[in-house]
Amino acid sequence: MKIGISCHHTYGGSGAIAAELGMALASRGHVVHFFSQGAPFRLGAFSANIFHHEVEAMHYPLFDCPFHSLALASKIAEVAWYEKLDVVHAHYAIPHAMSAMLARQMLEDKCPERGCFRLATTLHGTDITVVGADPGMADAVRLVINRSDGVTAVSQYLKDETVRMFSPRQEIAVIPNFVDTSRFRRSPQPELRGELGLGNGRTVIHISNFRPVKCIGDVVRVFEGIVRRLDATLLFVGDGPERSEAETAVRRLGIAGRVRFLGRIDEIVPLLSVSDLMLMPSNVESFGLAALEAMACGVPVVATDAGGFPEFIENGRHGFLCRPGDVETMTRRAVELLSDPVRLEAFAGASEEQARRFETPLQVDRYEAFYRELLEEGKKKRP
Repeated sequence: MKIGISCHHTYGGSGAIAAELGMALASRGHVVHFFSQGAPFRLGAFSANIFHHEVEAMHYPLFDCPFHSLALASKIAEVAWYEKLDVVHAHYAIPHAMSAMLARQMLEDKCPERGCFRLATTLHGTDITVVGADPGMADAVRLVINRSDGVTAVSQYLKDETVRMFSPRQEIAVIPNFVDTSRFRRSPQPELRGELGLGNGRTVIHISNFRPVKCIGDVVRVFEGIVRRLDATLLFVGDGPERSEAETAVRRLGIAGRVRFLGRIDEIVPLLSVSDLMLMPSNVESFGLAALEAMACGVPVVATDAGGFPEFIENGRHGFLCRPGDVETMTRRAVELLSDPVRLEAFAGASEEQARRFETPLQVDRYEAFYRELLEEGKKKRP
């Protein structure tokens, strides 16, 4: 198959999954064309079957913002026309699926008798819970869902939310996020502990894009409770709008010497491999890919019982699930686990075992079958 993938190229779960999916598909012989403003951050390997098309929006003085969505639609239409793409897979309803839908209209207008690509849309969360919740955008999101040839959601939680909010005519399939356990596995690097100044204490890690939904302030408060009870260091990986406030908070609390702000790092396996526990106190997560990747590296997770976390984290086995905002319980659970080496080791092993249930090939098989089903349906509709 010839498959187009439209996605965000920046740090985040949707871009990571889109890139991992594209690379896996290319390794199976499919030809994959990526559409994004820059190369997806996880797209690190070269392949004869992978092509990246940078989307450059025109700037015009009359308008305050560039025409990214239109530029994306034009680029998808251009490549789909010359490369004869079978499927365009849009990761996020807005703007990617909307742009792909417009690209298809461009091609149908250009040559009505020629067949066009099938549109698959994957909902990742923000496109529903944030963009879709905006009254000014709700109808656009509903249109994209109903006009896509096939729609998937990364968790049952997200599917349920989409159905509740939009009552879509389109059936939504759940295909969860996945992890490559051949790459995401614990690989101890003793020298890294020295480079990070970790000493002999426990290491706690948080990875995100530092948006408000990630509750960075709760990460800081939980860690303050941990470090008051035992020797520990916190690794903050990522960047975003809440980082500056977090830096101020750790200085104010007197724990700055125990916290490392590492910024955006693409290769996170070495950092996970020196970590003992992940903190993910998000208000809600449509899935929580960073937590699954941590589990694959033998790192249990203290997270919230919100969104997609309960679909792969079993409370009391792979970590602990607490109510959003319940800093006291999160702190107690974290200290309890970090203070018990035998239990921590058992949780780490169970986490690795659970991650293998979300192995990349298993979910890529499902996406391949999903594409083929869309193509078969398309053939039946042609005159």
